[in-house]
Amino acid sequence: MKTLYDKIWESHVVAYESEKVALLYVDLHLIHEVTTPQAYDGLMKRGRKIRRTDLTIGTLDHSVPTKDTLIEDEFAAKQVQVFRENCNKFGVKFFDLGTQNQGIVHVFAPEMGLVQPGMIIVCGDSHTSTHGAFGALSFGIGTSEVEQVLATQCIRQIKSKNLLIKVEKRLSNSVTAKDLILFVIGRIGTEGASGYVVEYDGEAIRNLSMEGRMTVCNMSIEAGARAGLISPDEVTFEYLKDRAYSPKGKTWDLALKFWEDLKSDSDKAFDVVLSFDASEIEPQVTWGTTPAMVTAVNGFVPDPSEAKNDLEKSSYERALRYMGLEPMQKITSIKIDRAFIGSCTNSRIEDLRMAAKVVKGYRVNPKVKAMVVPGSQTVKRQAEAEGLARIFVEAGFEWRNPGCSMCIAMNDDRLLPLERCASTSNRNFEGRQGRGGRTHLASPAMVAAAAIAGHFVDVRDWRFR
Repeated sequence: MKTLYDKIWESHVVAYESEKVALLYVDLHLIHEVTTPQAYDGLMKRGRKIRRTDLTIGTLDHSVPTKDTLIEDEFAAKQVQVFRENCNKFGVKFFDLGTQNQGIVHVFAPEMGLVQPGMIIVCGDSHTSTHGAFGALSFGIGTSEVEQVLATQCIRQIKSKNLLIKVEKRLSNSVTAKDLILFVIGRIGTEGASGYVVEYDGEAIRNLSMEGRMTVCNMSIEAGARAGLISPDEVTFEYLKDRAYSPKGKTWDLALKFWEDLKSDSDKAFDVVLSFDASEIEPQVTWGTTPAMVTAVNGFVPDPSEAKNDLEKSSYERALRYMGLEPMQKITSIKIDRAFIGSCTNSRIEDLRMAAKVVKGYRVNPKVKAMVVPGSQTVKRQAEAEGLARIFVEAGFEWRNPGCSMCIAMNDDRLLPLERCASTSNRNFEGRQGRGGRTHLASPAMVAAAAIAGHFVDVRDWRFR
């Protein structure tokens, strides 16, 4: 018996180094401006070419500003310019600022149909796991590995173990994929999936849209996983149909036949199986400095004295000091200064629709600065056509251009020291959104509601207008 991960791995082995170490063929290499300069330099020093320019595609997202296309930061401007020069020199297709398909690497690739079931996909970015939502084995790689893939179209990998996470029953109203994955990470911890590739299954997973599945797989690495996977089904196939890079005609029929067989043989094929009840999941908010430091919105900041051990106690104490919170403080009492809706986790059209539904008819709290950053030019155009952008602007949100923005603060969008932000992004590490900034992760609906109220509220009690 084999898992989906086993099957994809075995079908891509070029050569075995040992039983657990192999050279794997890469079907799609996604690149951006931050992790490629040294890789390109390495190629040029060795006089090498890119092995498969047709399987390498790039975008600008991490360092770029979202207010306009003028890059004021000298280092960021250099990164962008070097990326352009390198892609043009080596003949790699990429999407420049302002072009029709530019966007966050993990948003534009799926919406163009580049990501397909059964593939191995790599990128010099940890949240490449996003693409596992399509039944593709997708993972982040380092800069030296980026050079390796550019030169050979192959990657050396150590085989992970198999973990199945089943989420049974249905999610309650106003509980989202973001709440689901935060709940799971809160239960198993930031190292709970270390050494594993995680496959998600169960009624709650199958009922998710592709956008929701991408959110779940996106944050798999926050539990320590090498990658996240969801086997493809009719939801996947319907999403992929007629997209720019999706197969067409008879090729589509052949691809569909192959994709339909991409599934794990049995639960018994997994090394570990964990099960959760979706009906127990409530809207989640992180209180600390890892995604595992999370609780339900109607809960409380934990008391370090009730920690399981000394290590957990000290980590709780440090997190509370950094976050400026008190033990047993109500989550709903936490006031915010900023609200950020965006990132490769939650910047797709479904996320913006969800947030706009909450925002409609309200105004952003006068003490809060709020911004919406669509994940791609395609999402931006669609949101504007649907009137979502107008709803946000009328409510007092800033409406920006696509980019990673405040998720990583490698650009102009960042928190000031001690500023507290409700964010739809994936990491709440110390300084992640700006030096000394304090980040609380939540769903688009929860962040939108917090922006209006000025503090966290239970979106299940929201009065929609």
